[in-house]
Amino acid sequence: MMRFTALCAAAAAALLLGACRQHAHEIAVTNDSDLDRTAEIVEVPLAAIPVAQPFCIVGGADTPEVPYQITHDSLLIFPADVAARSTAVYMIVPGEPAATDTIAWGRLFPERKDDMAWENDRAAYRAYGPALQASGERAFGYDIWTKCVPFRVLEKRMADDIERGISFHVDHGEGMDVYAVGPTLGGGTAALLDSAGTILYPWCFSGYEVLDRGPLRFTVRLTYPDSTRESRIISLDAGSWLNRTTVRYDGAVPAAASVAPGIVVHAQNPEGYTLGEGYMAYADSTDNASAGNGVIFVGVVAPQAAGFAYHPLAEPAGDAIGHILATSPYTAGSDYTYWWGSAWSKGGMPDADAWNATLADFHTRVTHPLTVTVR
Repeated sequence: MMRFTALCAAAAAALLLGACRQHAHEIAVTNDSDLDRTAEIVEVPLAAIPVAQPFCIVGGADTPEVPYQITHDSLLIFPADVAARSTAVYMIVPGEPAATDTIAWGRLFPERKDDMAWENDRAAYRAYGPALQASGERAFGYDIWTKCVPFRVLEKRMADDIERGISFHVDHGEGMDVYAVGPTLGGGTAALLDSAGTILYPWCFSGYEVLDRGPLRFTVRLTYPDSTRESRIISLDAGSWLNRTTVRYDGAVPAAASVAPGIVVHAQNPEGYTLGEGYMAYADSTDNASAGNGVIFVGVVAPQAAGFAYHPLAEPAGDAIGHILATSPYTAGSDYTYWWGSAWSKGGMPDADAWNATLADFHTRVTHPLTVTVR
């Protein structure tokens, strides 16, 4: 929870009384969509902020101070509440900002085969690294860890599993790892497709750089060792159901290649997918459906996608029988951005209809971004 410093508390109180308005600058956040936008992270170029650090961001009477973060790419980000078809105004005032909990966070876990793992208040994720590849295990896609608590769980789960023998594949009251990846695209990994539509699976990352460590945004750059010279920038914001990911291939890309984020489809629920307008979704019954572990809802929002379709595997891989893919033409050396993520039936997402509606709303948010004006 936020804790006010004396300077910001005084500044906020004075501002709300009108005494400091001549010393403040406004950030106007406009919502041109028909959705109410609650705690949505907005971005402002730091160069556009005419107040020297340190400063505070002050909202209305109910939220007098708003947490913020300055990112690796010199953006000021903060959560904004803006009703549909309206504008909300925030103020920048001099003062030391309050401390705030780190919500979006992650790190490399060399103690767990070089997993890169990260989380926010909704879910946790991991991508597999060099140690796993060296072991010969075939795991290509993103893994999903369910959560039903808003606080961080990764450090505890890893330590319990490795040091104390308390498996993170069992729910001990705040979620677990019960998602099957294997030699598939898992929960939203993008891959190149050749001209015949064959998936060119990536393997494990070979290099990484953590760019943002919270409190509101975690960002990591992953690089891959194959001839395509693939790189990915993945960021996860506090409060978001989905990760923003930009993939790029600067090396050998097949002629007439496509790029496609994918979600693995398992035999336990072969028809549990939805191909929507700008998004695709799947209700995964987990890798132990009879154990009462709930349902993991997986989704991709891809505004650039030329089409969404189901693609069966030529040969089943364990319980995996196919993928749903969001396919687009791709030119080497260009960026491709999409969003992917998850929810859990025991963690705030009641059913597939609610998840599909969440993804449809997210697509609207992406295609109708909040606009910001500093004045």
